Amino acid sequence: MASNKFELHESRLATTGEHGERVYIHPEDVKGVWRNRRTVFYWFLIFLYMVLPWINIGGKQSILLDIPGREFTFFGNTFLAHNAPLLIFVFLGFVFTIGFITSIWGRVWCGWACPQTVFIDTIYRKIESFIEGNARQRQKLSAAPMSFEKLWKKSIKWVLFLIVSLHITHSFLGYFVGARKLFWITMGPPTEHMTLFIFMCLITLLFLLDFGWFREQFCIIACPYGRIQSVMMDEHSKAIIYDEKRGEPRRQPGMKKDEHGACINCYACVKACPTGIDIRRGVQLECIACTNCIDACDEIMDHVGSPRGLIRYDTQSNLEGKPTKYLRPRNLIYLAAMIGIFVTFIFSLKLSQEFRATLVRGSNTTFSEAVKSDGSIEVVNHYKVNMENESLTNYNISLRFKDKSLEDKITIVMPRNPVTVDKAYFKTNVFFKFEPSVLTNGSKSIIIEFFDTNSNNVVLEKEVKLAGPLK
Repeated sequence: MASNKFELHESRLATTGEHGERVYIHPEDVKGVWRNRRTVFYWFLIFLYMVLPWINIGGKQSILLDIPGREFTFFGNTFLAHNAPLLIFVFLGFVFTIGFITSIWGRVWCGWACPQTVFIDTIYRKIESFIEGNARQRQKLSAAPMSFEKLWKKSIKWVLFLIVSLHITHSFLGYFVGARKLFWITMGPPTEHMTLFIFMCLITLLFLLDFGWFREQFCIIACPYGRIQSVMMDEHSKAIIYDEKRGEPRRQPGMKKDEHGACINCYACVKACPTGIDIRRGVQLECIACTNCIDACDEIMDHVGSPRGLIRYDTQSNLEGKPTKYLRPRNLIYLAAMIGIFVTFIFSLKLSQEFRATLVRGSNTTFSEAVKSDGSIEVVNHYKVNMENESLTNYNISLRFKDKSLEDKITIVMPRNPVTVDKAYFKTNVFFKFEPSVLTNGSKSIIIEFFDTNSNNVVLEKEVKLAGPLK
């Protein structure tokens, strides 16, 4: 039997009851230095999340993942479907960056940048506190039988949760549909874009249940990051740590002041934890490094006249009186991998061309012959031209010969020449007409220039092999 109602069970999580049922966490609101820092940073992240879809760079949305159009725009750079291999660098870069950050600063992502923490802590829990009161009042309301007060408070809370979830969802969809396009879509009836409307409803429901109900269960059960952190962290990694040497033995009833350590066993750290752990038991998988326990403990230390820092950001080696090594093989490997991936990614982007084109034969036969009005034979070669524009500007492409002497011998016939390539993909047909005498042993290689009349530059050259009768 626990000596204190806030004492956690040794063999099960605080979110799990004796019979396996869920125990809801109602963390105490805290004030302090770390709380203020996180609040400012959280609102900065939310501001970026909401505003970025509305920022245009070079006429295109700053970040847009157009899945149906197979196009990804990232701060002025456009990537198409054939750029998919570059995603390998993005994924590996993310993995090694997280590894590097975790190896030095621990689970700073979970406590400072994870959307799960940011939205719940900044918006959803604030709404809950405004409607239902502080942690004790919320806990009392949840345990109380259904009444008119409980019904209207819970109803208003969930209506506000729904409104916030809808706003978060539409901002999220703005990264995939386009913020401005999505705005005008929402002005029309849902039946005009039923698939998008269904997706919106499903994502809103997901956010509503996750941020409003599932909450810390996601961090404890569903998120894999907490499991793999043990691989990335060691005794030199920053973590939220309880100074056991200073705090033990904890104060117990009947103890004199000189008989116990700095920890007065007030359980303020436990009551403030959003995942329901006791940080005094050491670094745990459930700890998201949110710093709530630091501010809660510092406030108590101020009240009892003891120095702050009984719970603090520190390393295990420093706590044991050993120097913390920031440059160690693990960190250097992560850093070298990050730099290598970043350089390779930039080098790959530099090598990629903003304008590409391919010419493939468009007929089942290699060539065809036509009789001209004067009775002479004319050979015709048909090619399909596929052009790709990855830049933010339009190209006005004219096909012409590099060898100008061929202009009197070979005629280029196109539906339009020049053609405007103002989108990712553009397809057209080109026919080369010439007399058989142009060929040597039934073939001739020529160089076709893709000339941009807007910039007066040749943006690409392609070799084309003309074919005809062996005469």
